[in-house]
Amino acid sequence: MTNHNTSLFSSLLLLSLLALVSLASAHGTVSTYDLQKIKEEESYYRQKKVIDISHKYVPDLPSYASKKGLGDFLNLVGSIKNGSLVNLSTFKLSTHSGTHADAPGHFIDKLFDMGCDADSLDLRTLNGPVLVVDTPRDKNITAEVMRSLNIPRGVKRVLFRTSNTDKRLMHQKEFEPSYTAFTADGAEYLVQNTDIKLVGIDYLSVGINVRDDISKVHYALLGRKDVIPVEGLNLDNVVPGVYTVHCLPLRLVHGDGSPARCILFQS
Repeated sequence: MTNHNTSLFSSLLLLSLLALVSLASAHGTVSTYDLQKIKEEESYYRQKKVIDISHKYVPDLPSYASKKGLGDFLNLVGSIKNGSLVNLSTFKLSTHSGTHADAPGHFIDKLFDMGCDADSLDLRTLNGPVLVVDTPRDKNITAEVMRSLNIPRGVKRVLFRTSNTDKRLMHQKEFEPSYTAFTADGAEYLVQNTDIKLVGIDYLSVGINVRDDISKVHYALLGRKDVIPVEGLNLDNVVPGVYTVHCLPLRLVHGDGSPARCILFQS
């Protein structure tokens, strides 16, 4: 049998097996093949360390440009103690609270009108292999710093661990305006000279707290529509290296951003 025919036969055999599995599942039965795959996947994930890189939502979590943190954002409107059938709460938060993802419409009104919202963020970008890097301390992420990090082409997801983590800024209620983040030329370098699509940072904004720079950074990244900043990450217990990231924002239609639960898997 020629290589071509062998490849075709293998493909047809695989399709037949998948069809049988699907048929068995449709009839409410679990095949031996299904069970074996489940056991293999369970064993695979059990061997991995899980690191939660999302911050807990508490009243003292910092909020951008605020001295008071999030405050009392969670309210119990139904209480079993007071005779209700269930405990039921409501919450009111900015879409850019805590660990969150930015949508293109956050800074670019034209893209907001086009529906480039939190619900449209590409899950393939938000999930997959990721590189965690330490940046030079007490320096913003400039073009010079980006060059020094020497992130190779082909790396699509990078979390930048900065002095924000060392200073535990996300654990301080009052907003710290001198946080570390990207400068305009650093963001432009990333867009022009790397393949990075997921840009993670360990404070509330990916751009430094200077009006022109914060706008230019977001325009450079979000204007591409395929680059997603994830801000407010908890990198306290993360060392530089290669991981698998899973980051899932809420499906907020018309949302210019969304809180997200993000985790790392480490072998």
